[in-house]
Amino acid sequence: MNTPNAELVVDVAAIRHNVRRLKEWVGPGVQMMTVVKGDGYGHGMVPAARAARAAGAEWLGVATLEEALTVRAAGDTGRLLCWLAVPGQDFAPLVAADVDVTAYTVAELDEIRAAARSVGERARVQLKVDTGLSRGGSTAADWPDLVAAARRAELAGELVVTGIWSHLAASEDQAHPANDAQEKAFLDALDVAEAVGLRPEVRHLANSAGAVLRPSVRFDLVRCGIASYGLDPAPGVTPAGLDLVPAMTARARLAMVKHIDAGAGVSYGHLWVAEEPTTVGLVPVGYADGVPRHGSGALEVAVGGERHPVRGRICMDQFVIDLGADTTAQAGDEVLLFGTGARGEPTAGEWAAWCDTINYEIVTRIGGRFARVVIDSAEGDA
Repeated sequence: MNTPNAELVVDVAAIRHNVRRLKEWVGPGVQMMTVVKGDGYGHGMVPAARAARAAGAEWLGVATLEEALTVRAAGDTGRLLCWLAVPGQDFAPLVAADVDVTAYTVAELDEIRAAARSVGERARVQLKVDTGLSRGGSTAADWPDLVAAARRAELAGELVVTGIWSHLAASEDQAHPANDAQEKAFLDALDVAEAVGLRPEVRHLANSAGAVLRPSVRFDLVRCGIASYGLDPAPGVTPAGLDLVPAMTARARLAMVKHIDAGAGVSYGHLWVAEEPTTVGLVPVGYADGVPRHGSGALEVAVGGERHPVRGRICMDQFVIDLGADTTAQAGDEVLLFGTGARGEPTAGEWAAWCDTINYEIVTRIGGRFARVVIDSAEGDA
């Protein structure tokens, strides 16, 4: 049997736990959308979606049309929202699959209407307004035209407006003035929509950090992405009582262990030179597998419950760690790159801090030649 060099172990029990905790945190009357875009933030879109549904998530969220159809092809029939398309994409398969699609502009709404007519179904449409992120969504100036066009299409039986939403720019920073400004802009946009007769099922503004930290932006539904996977949505601010559990562990096995003398340079460019004799271990994954090259000389991993630093440049397929002169580690021993922290290993949050990035990037970029293994720690392998 061929043994992979490295594995991404995803525990769906942790995802279920996190979704349940988030639902408890936001309280009754607020629906939960678990965001599974980006291949479930690197955890696997389909297993993440199934775990979220099992934990009571009323909605799933994806970015692209292709992601939405993948979720449907896997058998999911619940409420599902997608929000990112380019002009000319075919909305017909999504309308036929009962996917809620998002319109930013009247032109996009017209494409959705045409798709609905082509399949003989009413489209489920959500309207997104830009409240200050300056990314996707209708501008405030164009919003009256968009909601008016949506209402006309609704009255014509072409679609039903199921939601109105927007996205926060700085929800992890409670003191940032954008939070108050965006909340007000969203309320104003809702008033404009109501004035033309729109009565959406759900209004939503909060992402993970907003859902956890700012009750006033929970409205009818919250969209939780990173927190659903057990990663801190607002490092240093998230209450400890939320009790999230990281769902991903990245692990490999030492390919080689060897002694090096003082003065030996390690990896490309000899960015690190041993000051004294030591033992190094070769870990058979690299930046082609999503290990950040800019983590060279900064990252740590764990072997046998003890942490060891990465030495020298991270390469495409491998990197070197310093095991120390007195190590008992051997080739074949397990290396924990990051995980829950329960076995002494770093977390994805620590890797993010060492790389001056966010935990989202760590878990979504890791992959390549890692073999994904889905487990259910509550029941055995999934």
